[in-house]
Amino acid sequence: MSEGTFSDQLDWRSLTDAAREREYSPSSCVGGDLQPFLAEYSERSAASRSWCRQQGFDLQTLNYGPLDSQSIDVVTPGGDPAPLVVFIHGGYWQELSKLDSFGPAQGLLSRGVAYAAVDYTLAPSATLEEIITECRQATAVIREAADDLGIDTQRLVVAGSSAGAHLTAMVSLDPDASWRPAAMVLLSGIYELEPLVGTPINNALDLDLEASHRSSPARLRITSPPSTLVAWGANETDQFKRQSRLFAQSLLAAGAQTIEHEVAGRNHFDILTDLGREASELGAAVHRLIEST
Repeated sequence: MSEGTFSDQLDWRSLTDAAREREYSPSSCVGGDLQPFLAEYSERSAASRSWCRQQGFDLQTLNYGPLDSQSIDVVTPGGDPAPLVVFIHGGYWQELSKLDSFGPAQGLLSRGVAYAAVDYTLAPSATLEEIITECRQATAVIREAADDLGIDTQRLVVAGSSAGAHLTAMVSLDPDASWRPAAMVLLSGIYELEPLVGTPINNALDLDLEASHRSSPARLRITSPPSTLVAWGANETDQFKRQSRLFAQSLLAAGAQTIEHEVAGRNHFDILTDLGREASELGAAVHRLIEST
């Protein structure tokens, strides 16, 4: 980036410790109570799974390792090879699972788009670098199974929310990989991890400075980036908004077709409800991105 590093432009070092903790705690914008949002994730996910079964859509589980957490739930519309949205959940790498992440499937399947929810081992049972490796393995397994699943690998979109957006970027921009998805959808993500070191968020992650740098999408050597939608809620902390805006600028500078979108009336948590809803501004933008692949 032209005017200092990504980390410098975040201007996080000027914050007090208390202010930094607040800025990197998305719940600070919603009164601190996450339970209503987590309950909605679970309820919407269960309802979407039930709808898929009632409609006769094919749900399958793929394993990419021996652990229960190393699995992916996939649902496909059948017929011609379909575009696929691979979703990686958030939870600061420490909470949630694929079971909370199936909500968007119903809306996407209604438009002929397959959907996959990736599970991964949560911290502290896995290090962040191990989690990144798991998500890369999961995506590789999906690509390998594409023909059997009825998925068009040329129209594979990787999406994630919060920590899942971070993982989406680490999967999709892996400098050592020869593969790139057709597009990325990054919702309310975190792309420079150094500000987390020294906050309670890092207790389960145990990142030192070097590990935070190795695991930061903002520090990747970005080559051949896919088309990307970078979105965040209007009701988010300044640091999270800056993270998204600056990363979108990095992608643009690297040659990606990049759309930035601040979603009115949404926060860090309920922005996810719009992912599969074409009637919403965000859902319509996602649909246009898929259609352009």
